[in-house]
Amino acid sequence: MKYKFLVSAFVAGVLFSSCDKNFESINTDPEHVTAANMNYVYLFTSAELVTSGNSDANSYEDWRNNLIYASCMVQHLSSTFGYWGGDKYTYNAGYNSAYWDQNYNNSVKNIVEVITHTKDDPKQVNLYNMARIFRAFMFQRITDMYGDCPYSQAGLGYISGITSPKYDKQQDIYNDLFNELQDAAGKLDGTATSVGPADAIYSGDVTKWKKFAFSEMLRLAMRLSKVDATNAQKWAQAAVSGGVFTSIDDNAVLSHQSFISGTPTINGNAWVLDGVDPNAARLSKTFVDYLKSTSDPRLTYFGTVSSNPNNTGDLGDNTASLQLGQPNGFDNSGGPFDISHAPGFPGSQNAYSIVNRNSFSRYDAPTYFLTYAETALLEAEAAERGWITGNPAQLYADGVTAAMDQFGQMSSLEQSTPAPLPAISATAIASYLTANPYNPADALNQINTQYWVATFLDEYEAWANWRRSGFPALTPVAPYPGNVTNGQIPRRFTYPISEPISNATNYKTAVSDLNNGDKMNSQVWWDK
Repeated sequence: MKYKFLVSAFVAGVLFSSCDKNFESINTDPEHVTAANMNYVYLFTSAELVTSGNSDANSYEDWRNNLIYASCMVQHLSSTFGYWGGDKYTYNAGYNSAYWDQNYNNSVKNIVEVITHTKDDPKQVNLYNMARIFRAFMFQRITDMYGDCPYSQAGLGYISGITSPKYDKQQDIYNDLFNELQDAAGKLDGTATSVGPADAIYSGDVTKWKKFAFSEMLRLAMRLSKVDATNAQKWAQAAVSGGVFTSIDDNAVLSHQSFISGTPTINGNAWVLDGVDPNAARLSKTFVDYLKSTSDPRLTYFGTVSSNPNNTGDLGDNTASLQLGQPNGFDNSGGPFDISHAPGFPGSQNAYSIVNRNSFSRYDAPTYFLTYAETALLEAEAAERGWITGNPAQLYADGVTAAMDQFGQMSSLEQSTPAPLPAISATAIASYLTANPYNPADALNQINTQYWVATFLDEYEAWANWRRSGFPALTPVAPYPGNVTNGQIPRRFTYPISEPISNATNYKTAVSDLNNGDKMNSQVWWDK
């Protein structure tokens, strides 16, 4: 187990990060550690842990961006609580900017420090290039959420005196990310010094980091499907030729501890769903109905019915036939949108499924950054489009199989009580694929709907791929009072309200490039 090292490494790394929310203070840290006395592997560990979502040990960004907003916007989850605005399309400025605030303030600074101070040290060639690959992943997520953003000048306040970084255009960011991934993967050296356990994902395994780089490249390539098919094909081919994930053993996954007070070592989603906000969310009716329509064996791993969700010791009943999804777009105010008015209301909200407390809501549930299941499904789409060679039906089956096999991997990484759920059997997986065969006439819908299922609780990715592909065909909720998107599912998060003050010129330039201004219904570059 890596946990003792990870905790000490994280603390060593983040002690030197400011908690301010504007770029001037973010980029001029008075507690900055010099190159002479800093072991940069600690900052690398810190960047990995912070990016997993629980930067402050209170799930700040996981709670706000991943769960309250994204999970409900893509109809994985549903909530009747007023501050859960994702399925009502209401606006909360601080919730919108939570991921930006926490990551520019912490993980971005740290990863830039690592890259800057290891670049010219041949003894740290692997740390340097792993950091470049992970930085590409970090910025893919940030730019997909917000659009144009500080990239080339981000995190350089202390290093270069840049306290008002420019916003790079998303298209330019993507172009650079492709090149960074290709170059960094090619320069990893299996004979050089290993990063070892300071790498919380792969323990320094350069072969797996290369696969991570090329699988991330494929994800980026498929993002371009609506705006630049030529480059999408070019980079998809480069990714597959370079060597993407080939099994769940390649998954980019970070393990968590069951509980350590005051450190972000537990799963951030679980800390919300089974800790600080246990009664707020239910599985969405859209999600449960789809899983039931295909007799999906994963349903029992996603949901459970608890007689009292506030009793976090109640694991509930995960029998598939009992699972019931709560419709999106309702509240508990007693007015016309009260959940009691929802069609088929079962008489009590406690009849609706919560997230399974013995799988995804465990404090030691692993965080998946990128998986073989996602990669195989993206390969299936690329093959279906004729962009790469391969049998799309086989790649689709491989992706679905990997997504189901992943539950066995998840269980093997969960160490606390109660005992983890068993793996889904090969027989059950084969039966599902037989009952739900690949259909070329409906391929893009089928592939991307499976991607939606496979990215449950990685809601940033589920939302991004839905915006990119249009699948599954989600129906927006009935126009809810106070919604800010004209009743449509949001397409981006808004910039922090501090930006017009602390970085005004660059902010205004970025906003001028948005089709509807700095709004949740504006579209990022690739979402056309």
